[in-house]
Amino acid sequence: MLIPLRKWFKQKIPRVPPDIRENLRQELMKEAELDTEFVVLTVTSCFIATLGLLMNSAAVIIGAMLIAPLMLPLRGLALGLLDTDRILVRSSLFNLIIGTLTAIFISGVVGGFFGVPHASFGSEILARTQPTLADLGVAVAAGAISGFAKIRRKLSDALAGTAISVALMPPLCVVGIALSQKALPLASGAFLLYLTNLLGITLSCIIIFILGGYYLNYSQTSQALGGFVAMTGILVFPLFISFGNLLRQERFEGKIKTFLENKTVTVGQQSELVGLKVQWPTFPWSKEYPIIFITVQENTKNPITPTQVGLVEKLVKKELGKKFKLVFRVSQLREVVADYERPLSTPQLFGPITPPPISPLPRHELLPFFSSEDKVTGSD
Repeated sequence: MLIPLRKWFKQKIPRVPPDIRENLRQELMKEAELDTEFVVLTVTSCFIATLGLLMNSAAVIIGAMLIAPLMLPLRGLALGLLDTDRILVRSSLFNLIIGTLTAIFISGVVGGFFGVPHASFGSEILARTQPTLADLGVAVAAGAISGFAKIRRKLSDALAGTAISVALMPPLCVVGIALSQKALPLASGAFLLYLTNLLGITLSCIIIFILGGYYLNYSQTSQALGGFVAMTGILVFPLFISFGNLLRQERFEGKIKTFLENKTVTVGQQSELVGLKVQWPTFPWSKEYPIIFITVQENTKNPITPTQVGLVEKLVKKELGKKFKLVFRVSQLREVVADYERPLSTPQLFGPITPPPISPLPRHELLPFFSSEDKVTGSD
């Protein structure tokens, strides 16, 4: 079985000439060196990304992605593992470890300086604390772009660098920010995302180098590929669980919204549902109850009471078989015209707003605006 497979492999994927493979090795060895450029780009990109995460600004985070250099040692690591080149593997790992520790340290210092509590973390931070299989797919695609750009000179490394940076620098910064606030569950989730992306990127780079013919022999290739597939496979189980939880949460949120609008008087008739957000526990096995934040426009003539909220909680538990904590965020809508204001009741929220009748001004209030010369005569 192995002999026919080896023959097919050699026939379909011939090796590149030794001089071409050596040129690629020298280039990757140079990229894997710890030099001033790598340190400066790591520090600045980490600082920018950390500020962007704290500001919850996607634009600032993207700016940091454009200059992050963490892609450089990964391709050297992939080729070194493929060819069992210890010098290249050692240099790439050393560079990667220095970049990782530097990013976590700087983001932790910045996060501690600003002191944003973990309860106030924005969506850009929280989105990187629960990795799923989708994140692994992004990492594999990004690594494939990186490896292909290296063996195809027509493609720019900047394109690959952006893709890789998307997967690596922001999660590291989230780790540092979370550690600065002692939010260990969030930090562990972000670090899992970083490891997932790192392994996925390196694995896809190895595959691209194999398909490009940059390998020494079949046995080394199978060992390197099999080892990295096994390491990445270890992470598939928790990622699969996380992905399943994410899908289940999305279905639950849809059921909750439909139930509240169609089966309860409090939301369906007494008020208008504006928005719904569920705050799930960090871990699925947590004993904490999910919190449902419900934003409604309230009927001013019939306000929502705590007793009604308690009854709705019981109905939700009975309908969905899971206990939730409900928090209603109530707002009122007012109708304002000149010298007139009144609150709108719920049935009027989405209908036409009719202003109150305006009586004409008395005649004596109009007289000062007209003089005897402004009167219109019949002849005109």
